[in-house]
Amino acid sequence: MNPASLRWKIAALVTLACVVVAAVVGLLVHQATWQRSLDIGEDQALQAVEQSVDPSDVVSVGELPAALAARLRPGGPATWYGLDHRDEPWMWAARPYGDGHRVVRVQISMGSELRGLYALDRNMVKAALLALAGVVPLSVLAAELPNRRLRRVARTARRIADGDLDARADAGGRDEIADICAALNSMAASLQRRLLAEQRFTADVAHDLRTPLMGLLTAGRLLPEGQATDLVRDRIGVLRGLVDDLLEISRLDAGGEQPDRQPVPLADLVRESLHRLGVPADLRTVGEQGDATAVTDPRRLERIVANLVLNAHAHGAAPVQITVRSHEIVIRDHGPGFPPDLLADLRDGQAQRFRTGRAERGHGHGLGLTIALGHARVIGAALRFATPSGGGASVTVTLPA
Repeated sequence: MNPASLRWKIAALVTLACVVVAAVVGLLVHQATWQRSLDIGEDQALQAVEQSVDPSDVVSVGELPAALAARLRPGGPATWYGLDHRDEPWMWAARPYGDGHRVVRVQISMGSELRGLYALDRNMVKAALLALAGVVPLSVLAAELPNRRLRRVARTARRIADGDLDARADAGGRDEIADICAALNSMAASLQRRLLAEQRFTADVAHDLRTPLMGLLTAGRLLPEGQATDLVRDRIGVLRGLVDDLLEISRLDAGGEQPDRQPVPLADLVRESLHRLGVPADLRTVGEQGDATAVTDPRRLERIVANLVLNAHAHGAAPVQITVRSHEIVIRDHGPGFPPDLLADLRDGQAQRFRTGRAERGHGHGLGLTIALGHARVIGAALRFATPSGGGASVTVTLPA
């Protein structure tokens, strides 16, 4: 049970409010009751001092308590509440008598009133504790309903963050939680529309470019050999790679394709991929005889490795090192590493299309990581992106056992 949950915070706030209210009310009742007791005691003392005929009540002014003597005025009585030498509470009253050096003095005991006040305080404390014993569970139960609704909203938000844009929150009610649900649903619908529009755009561009690209390829073959022709063919090859990537992404967006799983020697697959790419890389195997094998789709895995190696060469720096171990392929370069904002998106399993993480032009079109993540989802592989302490960028491809 999480002590920091909203339910317990609300319960603690309600409990604190009840304690404060009980303390304030108790203090007011205590003060009012005691003041009433003092007023009654003062009236009784004044009445007794006016009616006193007992000679023993006549004493000298010096025998009065100092505070009462200071209040005494000619022609009228005075009262004072205080404790005697035994700490007993008394209400004193005195009036001048005779030549002004003597007074009539009476004492009214306030012990019973004070004991009654203490009993009232204890009863109020007991009543407050009993009220809290009922209020706290009720406040926890009352806070559970909005807390449960907020947990459902949080679960829906996590599903949306994980890519389930069809998830929606229950927007019933007219309170602030309903407003949050409505805003969350509106955000998910907007994100879904934008994603679908981006996917349609990618598919439309890829298909619309295929026809003119085929014409360019045919025309390039008909050009006379020369430096200019080589440059044109090279640029056509780059454009063909871009169109192939766009088509690959559109197929991944469409989904529905099942991986063709079969036993794959990982080291051999990496060697063949490096041979086709024609790029340098240091391959190292870990384990007995380097014969790590995984059951996966070799075409998709080869595409993942190829895209990550090309990305390391395009945005990193030599040497590019590839380590193959059981069900794992680690690709590391020694360049500047992933930008922090890009690394945060990649760790969440997201890669923005046409984003390379570099401000300069001519460093690719930013689709390699998107394709790698798409194929990884199809074959059930996990990609872990990191910037090692020694510098560079590292990507670990972990295949399901």
